[in-house]
Amino acid sequence: MKRVKPKKNLGQHFLVDLDIARRIADTVDACPDIPVLEIGPGMGVLTQYLVTKPREVKAVEIDRESVAYLHANFPSLRENIIGEDFLKMDLRQIFDGRQFVLTSNYPYDISSQIFFKMLDNRDLIPCCTGMIQREVAQRMASAPGNKSYGILSVLMQAWYHVEYLFTVDEHVFNPPPKVKSAVIRMTRNDVTDLGCDEVLFKRLVKAVFNQRRKMLRVSLRQLFTNKPARSEFYEQEIMTLRPEQLSIPQLIELTNIVQRELEDE
Repeated sequence: MKRVKPKKNLGQHFLVDLDIARRIADTVDACPDIPVLEIGPGMGVLTQYLVTKPREVKAVEIDRESVAYLHANFPSLRENIIGEDFLKMDLRQIFDGRQFVLTSNYPYDISSQIFFKMLDNRDLIPCCTGMIQREVAQRMASAPGNKSYGILSVLMQAWYHVEYLFTVDEHVFNPPPKVKSAVIRMTRNDVTDLGCDEVLFKRLVKAVFNQRRKMLRVSLRQLFTNKPARSEFYEQEIMTLRPEQLSIPQLIELTNIVQRELEDE
């Protein structure tokens, strides 16, 4: 069967370096003994190494041409190729409610959406690996005090330990993307409860990092829609800081401070 032509509208950049494909496949070994779900396998450059591992592998692919190619070239995987949109799937149905590893050469234009879906299903996904745009990987792995530390860093690291494994150059893809890539691995940490209102935590993180140059006493005002917070609230020492200076435990503490103030509104 002829090779699949990369489609711009699906953000397809096919990896052609087999050594890098093998190294990416090996990142799933950090979570042994559970199934693997690959997103967007394309022509199976990563899949060919995943299927050699002693575990169940399934692949979800939205591109019909790629699905036909995979059926022809991976007959043993035929029943485990899912021709659907990952973002619209009920992940509990894939492996009958069992936990699984998520991996991929992720489509760059929807990688953040994929990871937010992973967060919503974190009880199902103890390990997530794969290749993404280097800038996104740097943000996800960034520590407080760095320019790249932001919303993605906080929301991911609240629930996962994020490792930036290695950088991948543009020339190993067809067609080459305009940016460098990176391989990451995320493994669930021991957190089962943040110790604060999770919905408010997300609201607060997005609110303060969307105004990251401003002190917290300025950016937090948007959370008080019914009436302004008391002046004493803004006089606390933490309010003189900017969001990138706060660790995740400090942001959780700040969420609880805001929660108490909102309850007094």
